[in-house]
Amino acid sequence: MAEKKIVVVDDDATIRKTLYLILKKDYRVFLAKDSDEALTNFKNAKFDLIIADFRLPHGNGLEMIGRFREHGYKGEAILISAHPDLVTLEELSRYSVGHFFVKPLDFQALTRSIEYLLQLREVTTKTM
Repeated sequence: MAEKKIVVVDDDATIRKTLYLILKKDYRVFLAKDSDEALTNFKNAKFDLIIADFRLPHGNGLEMIGRFREHGYKGEAILISAHPDLVTLEELSRYSVGHFFVKPLDFQALTRSIEYLLQLREVTTKTM
């Protein structure tokens, strides 16, 4: 099985570093501080999961996921936010966001979600 690649986009350096430290033992983890950096560095890269904060400099996480999808990204996405009242179920569905987590993050639940989404993707890809 190929090593799964995850892009984490959050303007909070502590969140980026924490997710990196938690995930690096099982996945290749790439970090970006805003949507511009993520799109510039990873727009044409092959990866399996985006974890994005909703509130980002230079646009929100949903818009950024939408831009990745416009460039052909068909992988999984997780949105995180300290402002759940700003996100609707319709938006999550429109951008094909698999799971939504509210800050402060429950890192155990987030890790289980990541494992679930990546296993589901692997099973779905094999049956196609």
